[in-house]
Amino acid sequence: MRAFTYQKAKTAAEAATLVARTPHAKFIAGGTNLLDLMKLEIEAPVALIDVNHLGLNKIEATPEGGLRIGALVTNTDLASDARVRKDYGVLSRAILAGASAQLRNKATTAGNLLQRTRCSYFYDTNMPCNKRAPGAGCSAIGGYTRQLAVIGVSDACIATYPGDMAVAMRLLDASVETVAPNGARRVIPIADFHRLPGNTPHIETALAPGELITAVTLPKPIGGVHIYHKVRDRSSYAFALVSVAAVIQKDGTGRVAVGGVAHKPWRVEAAEANMPRGAKAVADQLLAGAKPTEDNAFKVTLVQRTLAAVMSEAKRGQA
Repeated sequence: MRAFTYQKAKTAAEAATLVARTPHAKFIAGGTNLLDLMKLEIEAPVALIDVNHLGLNKIEATPEGGLRIGALVTNTDLASDARVRKDYGVLSRAILAGASAQLRNKATTAGNLLQRTRCSYFYDTNMPCNKRAPGAGCSAIGGYTRQLAVIGVSDACIATYPGDMAVAMRLLDASVETVAPNGARRVIPIADFHRLPGNTPHIETALAPGELITAVTLPKPIGGVHIYHKVRDRSSYAFALVSVAAVIQKDGTGRVAVGGVAHKPWRVEAAEANMPRGAKAVADQLLAGAKPTEDNAFKVTLVQRTLAAVMSEAKRGQA
């Protein structure tokens, strides 16, 4: 790990300013992903700006009937909150499907959204990777791709977004609140927050330099049966091959978002109109245009089968 400076910010705007004016500075909260990347010298910030003392650790009701989740709320606290468990069960289930209890005790809401891919080529600094070094090339293309993306890919990157929480957030139409170095605040729909790789896979979100996440807002509850199924190689502490988050109503309509298949949580709202017709009709439209490799072509079928299991479970829950 390379040497770096450390400073505690007193306000969100101050934190944003400190990062913006210091090239290669990073915010740090739980550090569950960043510190690992620093040890491997994939990330080499010259300064860490600690945001743990900014009071962004509350979950509060909004006037619109939803919830405002502070950026520093831990995964454990979010998943166990009575309001989240009651009205946003898919979010609680998604969080509990990720990492381990120890990591969830430290990992924060904002940090979870910002975690980086676990593509093995990204983690191997001996291999070219456009995420680590723009323009270097993508070793995954033509390499071993079982864990990697089947849709939304480009000639520059076929990595997947690894998280679970963001898949549920996408399903629920969450919004991300931020503050810029000049103090300006904005709200980014979760659908626009994570980017597809295109020609710039190292730019992973819509955040501007120095922009700090302050909260995530959930709209009012939508009811229905909330389910999160995660298919992985072992039953715990593993990233998804495919995950399906769904909210299904009594009449068979609903929403579905998928993880493990793209550079961002994957949802196609138009496909949800096919919910009453069954899992295959939804999956066919959801993954239209998929470009799987020989190693990961099974993911296309796995999405359909996992969604079918989710829909069957929802029907039993409504019986």
